[in-house]
Amino acid sequence: MSENSPTPRGGFEGQAGGSTRRSGFLDSSGSTPGLSDASAGPVSGEPATGGPRRLCDAVERVLRGKRDVVEDLVIACLAGGHVLIEDVPGTGKTTLARAFAAAVKASFRRIQFTSDLLPSDVVGLSVWSPTEETFRFQPGPVFTQVVLADELNRTPPRTQSGLLECMESGQISLDGVTRELPSPFFVIATQNPLEFEGTYSLPESQLDRFLFRLRMGYPDRASELEILAARERSDPIEGLEPVASVPELLAWRGAAREVTCEAAIHEYVLDLTEATRSQQHVVCGASPRASLGLVRAAKARALLEGRAYVVPDDVKRCAVQVLSHRLLFEDVAESDQAEGVIEGLLDTVPVRI
Repeated sequence: MSENSPTPRGGFEGQAGGSTRRSGFLDSSGSTPGLSDASAGPVSGEPATGGPRRLCDAVERVLRGKRDVVEDLVIACLAGGHVLIEDVPGTGKTTLARAFAAAVKASFRRIQFTSDLLPSDVVGLSVWSPTEETFRFQPGPVFTQVVLADELNRTPPRTQSGLLECMESGQISLDGVTRELPSPFFVIATQNPLEFEGTYSLPESQLDRFLFRLRMGYPDRASELEILAARERSDPIEGLEPVASVPELLAWRGAAREVTCEAAIHEYVLDLTEATRSQQHVVCGASPRASLGLVRAAKARALLEGRAYVVPDDVKRCAVQVLSHRLLFEDVAESDQAEGVIEGLLDTVPVRI
């Protein structure tokens, strides 16, 4: 994939349907041409229950040995959330994002976050047009369907906050004008461990905007041998054919919302989130937003498994990814124990069904 010319601070690249391009100006209506979801509607053909699994299969052909991570990414997108991937460099975080966008033929932009990146480099800014004698809005790289926010914690909080409104409401308000972002709008952010030099801790308000936090981990030996062989002469992403379209992806999202979730499942979700608020050394537990996110994720997991209803195991398989990054501990050093806390609650909180 070719790269765009670098911006003065940081940089970004993008693709749509496999080709690199830069986003154009907004039209007079405030929408970005070519990125509207107006074409999204009922999709005929393969049932929604089979489509998401087909998508997982395609992405896994590029990212070997990480089926669980691939499924979690697809689930987060179907649930209408965003994903934060935390791990050491070189484990496939960027490859995962690029493969997902290519597999659904979605427009894609990568933003390299650096210490001198400004909010306007992310969301856009108004530029004076001498010929029109007025200011004209130039959209930033967030005006796309899949955004890779690479090394998000290498940029200061001021710039990190530029993503907040985008992730929460799918829109940007600048110069008194609210501009809608394309649908779906899916942020895949990566961050390096905090002990790495030159990193800034993400504020709790931004962490709470991510539905899932994932960890890649190193591949097993067999998978890494496959990676070496597959990339010896070419990049597997270059040969990845789309297996779905954006309208299909939006239809799958709609199908996930229609999955049945009984009152007993709601009770179990609340039992888990309420338990996080009374744990020792936890200053702030999971919020109601976390409860809502866990229900949405469980519905998407059920759809991926081919069911029209949620079972407790759907909740359990999503709980660590949804809840662990939302816990605030008395001592920052204890934050690494968050996943263990959630896993302990899954073992002790009973399922009242």
